[in-house]
Amino acid sequence: MRVRFAPSPTGQLHVGNARTALFNWLLARGGDGTFVLRIEDTDAERSTPESEQAIVEDLQWLGLTWDEGVEKSGDHGPYRQSERTHIYRAHAVELLSLKHAYHCFCLPEDLERERYHALREGLPPKYSGRCREISREDARKRIEGGETAVIRLRVPENRDVVFADLVRGDVRFNTEVIGDFVLLRSDGSPAYNYAVVIDDALMEISHVIRGEDHISNTPRQILLYEAFGWRPPVFAHVSLVLGPDHGVLSKRHGATSVKEFRERGYLPEALANYLALLGWSPGEDQELLPLDELARRFRLENVGHSAGVFDVDKLAWVNRHYLKLAAPERLAQLSLSYLEREGWLTGASPEALAYLAAVVPLGAASVDRLEQISARLRFLFDYSAARTLEDEGLRAEALGARPVIDALADDVSTNGPMVDRETFRAMVGRLRERTGLKGKALLHPIRLVLTGEAEGLELDLAVPAIERGALVGPSSGLRPIPGAAARATAFRAALSA
Repeated sequence: MRVRFAPSPTGQLHVGNARTALFNWLLARGGDGTFVLRIEDTDAERSTPESEQAIVEDLQWLGLTWDEGVEKSGDHGPYRQSERTHIYRAHAVELLSLKHAYHCFCLPEDLERERYHALREGLPPKYSGRCREISREDARKRIEGGETAVIRLRVPENRDVVFADLVRGDVRFNTEVIGDFVLLRSDGSPAYNYAVVIDDALMEISHVIRGEDHISNTPRQILLYEAFGWRPPVFAHVSLVLGPDHGVLSKRHGATSVKEFRERGYLPEALANYLALLGWSPGEDQELLPLDELARRFRLENVGHSAGVFDVDKLAWVNRHYLKLAAPERLAQLSLSYLEREGWLTGASPEALAYLAAVVPLGAASVDRLEQISARLRFLFDYSAARTLEDEGLRAEALGARPVIDALADDVSTNGPMVDRETFRAMVGRLRERTGLKGKALLHPIRLVLTGEAEGLELDLAVPAIERGALVGPSSGLRPIPGAAARATAFRAALSA
């Protein structure tokens, strides 16, 4: 089994195309096959090396490594279409010699006129075939005389082209709606349907898995396989990925590229796992599975016909699962860019990383994606008693809880830092005895004073995180974190001002 993913490097990798790559990868890995990465960059005006590199990086980030293709060795290269022009031209000569193709000298304005008249009469807007009978000798003389020509396939008339689609069953097209299509443009560059057949055949691709928007291309490609005497691959056309409004997923729905989801802090295993669920189910009432297990279970025959609707809430649920499984050190590393963006980190020293590995998982336990981690950890790095008390409701609450605030300030200034749950709970017990208060009446004022926020992490997690942060050295690269004693003193002063 040999499958391929063949993106055009004209922009970012769309999640719909990423799912196509994933389905190819799953089939190859589950069937002990070969996964090929080919770059279709014949659109010279829009293709860029930067886009190609971005696609490569996104696939690697998702874990979809390939066996042959760009940046790897292989026996079927080159793997960029722009480097295969000589192959396409040589095969066009073969088709001309077999009289399966011919030169067409029609001008663009003539073709547009034909198209207009066909549409006006309710006919398929196909080429009329007016250049079909031009001999190769006459064509050669006209080209030598300075005329330009494209090369078209001589499509059989009024014939059904039928292929068995592994997802959709038998699909039928009649050649009367196809017409003689272009193989090579007048500048010698290949048309898509021509190049893809040459590439798939010479690279020995056995299964072509792609989006349903390619179904209309398939009969043209099958006719080309027949013209060369080649056996077509097995085709499987999967549904498109739609937005919540059942329109094609686009910018109006929010993030659409792998890069955007990556930058927002979704984990690669979460995005890959979720994309696998769009149009396919691993069965056994299980959805959250690693890539290798998804590959073991994947079958094209079980891919559904219905379009997959991209549900950001479902993706968030999957991502939360994988955030909980991620190693603390990994979460710390992945969070660095968000903390740097806030100005809370200027260097990832070993001391800073050790501290972040302890506190980032606390915040990650209640976020959908890592870009939200800054908001969950703001109480550590951006404490301001004065800002908290600008809220009239919180100021009124603090004034009513003055006994708790005074007791707290006195206690934390005379006792050691609360670096674990036990020492924090001991402090709460002392305040309960001193004030006679308990529950929310005691704990919420403590939260306001020590975190500057009305809600957030459990206090027996948040306060030790504050205290341990205050012990981190000034050379760590982390913004200094005021400890509980400094916060309580500042809050009492701000409340009295």
